[in-house]
Amino acid sequence: MEALFVSTGVVALAEIGDKTQLLAFILAARFKKPVPIILGILAATLVNHGLAGALGAWITSVVNPGVLAWILGFSFLGMALWTLIPDKMEDDETSAARRFGVFGATLITFFLAEMGDKTQIATVALAAHYGAPLLVVIGTTLGMLLADVPAVFVGDRLSARIPMKLVHTIAAAVFAVLGLVTLWGAATGVKL
Repeated sequence: MEALFVSTGVVALAEIGDKTQLLAFILAARFKKPVPIILGILAATLVNHGLAGALGAWITSVVNPGVLAWILGFSFLGMALWTLIPDKMEDDETSAARRFGVFGATLITFFLAEMGDKTQIATVALAAHYGAPLLVVIGTTLGMLLADVPAVFVGDRLSARIPMKLVHTIAAAVFAVLGLVTLWGAATGVKL
């Protein structure tokens, strides 16, 4: 259950102010149809994070556990730093909306926006760390929905009131703690 709760919390925090949350704001403002937008976010996240979770599980099967602990520890520290860098929205990520309808546009743009994004990389690392890819994917998907569904309903009014720097700092601190604990475990041989 720890894998589920940590994955949910870390991704929910990391997603606040992320480009996919900005994309949710834009799609909601443009289409004013929350249900197909939310369903598109859910479908895109399940596919994207499902692939990332599978990659994390595969990594644990081919990489020596001692080496993997060091890689994961440094990956979590890298994620901590990356979380402190604000995202920018790219215009071409919203261009699909004109051709595929609300659900299709959300599905495509969210899937593409998540490719190589910090929450996808975090899903790979968390799945490898916990060895429970299904719980991690459920958690990261819940985290995405916790951050993005309110964005669909309240849009810019909420984003102006959230202290983004504080939220990013908290998310970075969580990643840093995960990294330090993982590195400590690798150095001492203690399985965490």
